[in-house]
This record gives sequence, C-alpha cells and structure tokens, in this order.
Amino acid sequence: MNLRLLRTATALLFAAGFAAAAGAQEATLRLVSAFAENGIYVQRLQPWINKFNAEGKGVLQINFIGGPKAMPPFEVGNAVKTGVVDMAMSTGAFYTNVMPEADFLKLTQIPVADQRKNGAFDAINKVWNEKANMQYLARMVEHQPFHIYTNKKVDKPDLTGQKIRITPVYRDFFQALNANVITTPPGEVYTALERGVVDGYGWPIGGIFDLNWHEKTKFRIDPGFYDAEVSLVMNLPAYNKLSGPQRAYLQKQLLALEAENTFWTRYATEETARQEKAGIQTIKFDAATSKAFSDQAYEVGWASAAKQSPEIAARFKSLFGR
Repeated sequence: MNLRLLRTATALLFAAGFAAAAGAQEATLRLVSAFAENGIYVQRLQPWINKFNAEGKGVLQINFIGGPKAMPPFEVGNAVKTGVVDMAMSTGAFYTNVMPEADFLKLTQIPVADQRKNGAFDAINKVWNEKANMQYLARMVEHQPFHIYTNKKVDKPDLTGQKIRITPVYRDFFQALNANVITTPPGEVYTALERGVVDGYGWPIGGIFDLNWHEKTKFRIDPGFYDAEVSLVMNLPAYNKLSGPQRAYLQKQLLALEAENTFWTRYATEETARQEKAGIQTIKFDAATSKAFSDQAYEVGWASAAKQSPEIAARFKSLFGR
C-alpha cells in the first residue's frame, strides 16, 4: 500500500513539474493604456492584441487591463518604470514626470522605420533604459500633426488673451505664442470648453470626435506642427526576463504593428474632411507666415529640449531630422 502511494505521489509530482515547465514557456504581460478604450488608439491596438494572443499561445500573451478608468493617464509612465504593469500604450508627453526626455519624441521628422535604420531607435532605447527603467518597444502612431483648436478667430499666429489647454508637448510653443496655458486631463476638456474655462486646446489632427470636442470647437489653425507620438513601452526588468523565443515573438509582432502606420496618413486626410463637415473652420496663414510658424515650433521645441537635457537633445536632433 505504501509503495502504491509512493508511486502515485511520484507520478503527481512529475506531472506537476511537467506542467510547470510547460507553463514556464508562456508568459503574460499586463498592458495598460493612457488613452480611453473608445478612442482610435485603443481601437487600433485591440485587434493587434487579439492577433498577438492568438498566434502567441504557449509563448507570450497580453492581458489588456484597460485605460484611464483603470489607471490615470499621468501615472502610467511611473507604473511601467516601477513594474506595477509590464507594458503601456502612452505618449511621452504623459510621462515627463518620469523623464523629461520623453517629450522629445514629438520632434521626430522621419518615420519610425527610418529611425530604426539610422540609429535613432537605438539611441532612444539607450536613454529609456538608463533613465526610466523602460524598453521603448514600438511607435504605433505617427503622421499625426498637432494643431491649435480655438473658439476665438485669429488672423496671425498670436494667442494673446486666449486660455489654451495644453500638455507638456506644446507648453513652450503656446507660451511663445502668448497663450495663457492650462493643464487638464483629456477627460476634463469638454467641460472646460463648455464652461469657458479654456478657449481652445492643442491636439492632433485625429481624435477629437472620439471625445466629442468637435461639439465645442469652432476653428482649427493650420499648418500642423510636430508629430503626435503614441508608443508601446515596457518595464525593463520584465523585458529582460523574456526568453529568447518570447523576445523574438514580441519583436515580430511589434514590427507588424509599425508596418500598419500607413493608416495614419489616410486617417489624417479623413479627419480633416470630417472636421470641415462638422463645421470646424480652418484658419490658414500665407505661405511665409505658415513657414515661420512651423519653424518657430521646432526652434522652440529643440531649445526647450536643450535646456532640459543638452547632451541628449543634441544627440537626438542629429537623428530625428530630415
């Protein structure tokens, strides 16, 4: 009887050990979004997650925790840094509290595919590894210029007397245009517009319909400036724990995600037309003024970057430009 029990126990232990070994081949990464679930960014990411999980069974899975209802947008960066979550979809502008250099990504003027070729992507990761305990995985949004949206018409690039909602992305530029700047989470902008707390806001060409801001917006100022950056980042220790096959699988799926970025050029065209149809009027300057406006945006952006982190700004500037 004792021999039978011993054999049974041995078999169970062997089976448990085998299951544990098999289970160890698959890891699950917890991912949070700094953007709302009903927005275009999550809508673009969700099919990728589904494909990732379907093809990654036994290797790597992603558990999508949610958006701002699960975690405030400006806390996401620190959550990745400290390992509270493994991955996040966010924009560098939302985690400048972790590292000011995160905001420099808006100044890229070449596609992410070219950044991977010319060394920019590696340079970004070197800084992200050292300063934020993060691995910069992939840029999933590009070709999305920022614009000034306002309810007060202007005939030149001057926001004197206007209260404009900002993120760190365009704080210095809007201040250079004499705006009174106000920082609020995206979820509070609609009410701020409705109550006249702000006269306008900065935002990419796409996405205002997701938040219903078009209902409270009269004008968009052209041209756009900078390039909206939304990326996937990962806790560095969690990334380093991945096995070789897991890391290879992750990289394969990340490159597939970036390959879909051609969508954003088409989306920008569609959103421009949609805004016009919704009654948002376009404010355009003459060619010389438009060029000066765009040049000023980058001059202010790089000057601010150099003030915060001169060595890194200089390194990035040589890699980010056309």
